[in-house]
Amino acid sequence: MAKKNYIIDTSVFLSDADALFAFENNDIFIPLKVLEEIDKHKKRQDSVGFHARKTIKHLDCLREKGSLVKGIRPQQGKGIIKVVDHDFQGIPKNSLDLKIPDHMILSAALRVQKDWEKRKTIVVSRDINMRVIANSIGLVSEDYVTEKVIEDADKLYDGFKEVLVDDQIIDQFYADEKIVLDEDVGLQLYPNQFIMLQSSGNPKKTALCRFKGVHLPLIPTAQKWGNLSWGIKPRNKEQGFAYDLLFDDSVPLVTLIGKAGSGKTLMAIAAGMEQTLGIQNNKYKKIVVSRPVQPLGKDIGYLPGSMHEKMMPWLMPIQDNLQMVVGHDKTMLRSYMDKGEIELEALTYIRGRSLSNAFVIIDEAQNLTAHEVKTIITRIGDNAKVVLTGDIEQIDNIYTNETSNGLAFAVERFKTYDISGHITFKRGERSKLATLAAKIL
Repeated sequence: MAKKNYIIDTSVFLSDADALFAFENNDIFIPLKVLEEIDKHKKRQDSVGFHARKTIKHLDCLREKGSLVKGIRPQQGKGIIKVVDHDFQGIPKNSLDLKIPDHMILSAALRVQKDWEKRKTIVVSRDINMRVIANSIGLVSEDYVTEKVIEDADKLYDGFKEVLVDDQIIDQFYADEKIVLDEDVGLQLYPNQFIMLQSSGNPKKTALCRFKGVHLPLIPTAQKWGNLSWGIKPRNKEQGFAYDLLFDDSVPLVTLIGKAGSGKTLMAIAAGMEQTLGIQNNKYKKIVVSRPVQPLGKDIGYLPGSMHEKMMPWLMPIQDNLQMVVGHDKTMLRSYMDKGEIELEALTYIRGRSLSNAFVIIDEAQNLTAHEVKTIITRIGDNAKVVLTGDIEQIDNIYTNETSNGLAFAVERFKTYDISGHITFKRGERSKLATLAAKIL
């Protein structure tokens, strides 16, 4: 395979510091402007700051082996890593403005392409517009695909499958007999995957259940949810599936994906309240609810008041759902929060904590990176449950997308383990208007 030159954009290093070592035996060129931009992010207390600092440390270690200007080979079999400056000369007229950082990076790429005419030069960037501009001035550009957990968002595991069976199997299931699927069928399913048994002879004859594993009997899904302290009950089968997972002590990790208004956050909060503050069920001592705050490092600092007051604009959707569960008695909600039974926490401050005896809900998890999800899940201690909710079609984090975000990462990486469960919500339940808007707009 012919050797290639890769020009690495800032956005790549800020999403994965180990990108330096992800291009096999090809040569890596880092524009000087990229190093300057990385330096601006090193003090951030989020995953972007983490990757910025880690990238700097990697380069510092390489610097001890030689000159980054001349090029350093990190290890045998790898290509060189070299820092290059932008090129003022040879720039196409009326195409690049060297006052713009992205254009300076592309100028450096043009210089590499000019110096290595016989070798393919590729600009690698997570920034779509950067890739478009690169193509428009004659450069080949690619997305950084190493972090992609799936190739297509439509192929993301949804936690549900239809299985054709003999008519008598369904009869036996409703007769409370233990049903074990054929091994060939079971090997195509994942632990805690929900299935609809459908009669091969009568399509209208069905049964809903949960698969636990090969050679293990199917688990009937709960059809009725009575005696709930807060009165929030499932309205469709996906919400019912979610409750099955949320109330199952053997499943400490639950992921819920759905469009706005599908009820994923409400189901999670209601289940958490029921198992923490319910009359009959007190498995956990507290509920911890959080969500990513994209402008955390800047905008939040300009807001007046305490940390709680600063967080309120971003946590209002969470508070709205809590209010829906407890009713309009704001005094009750405030009492729970004052006693520490409900915590609304800035996601930044979860890092370093050990969360035990808690029901932890991370809303809008599609805006997390894989590293941030790892950080959160590794904080979970004994007798704790973590629920990640979000919509992968609504991503505000410029360093992730539908195929590389932390929520999708968790869904795909954990789907083969019986300690986790996932379901994708298909229907909206907020209102007819909200459901239609989510579909057509």
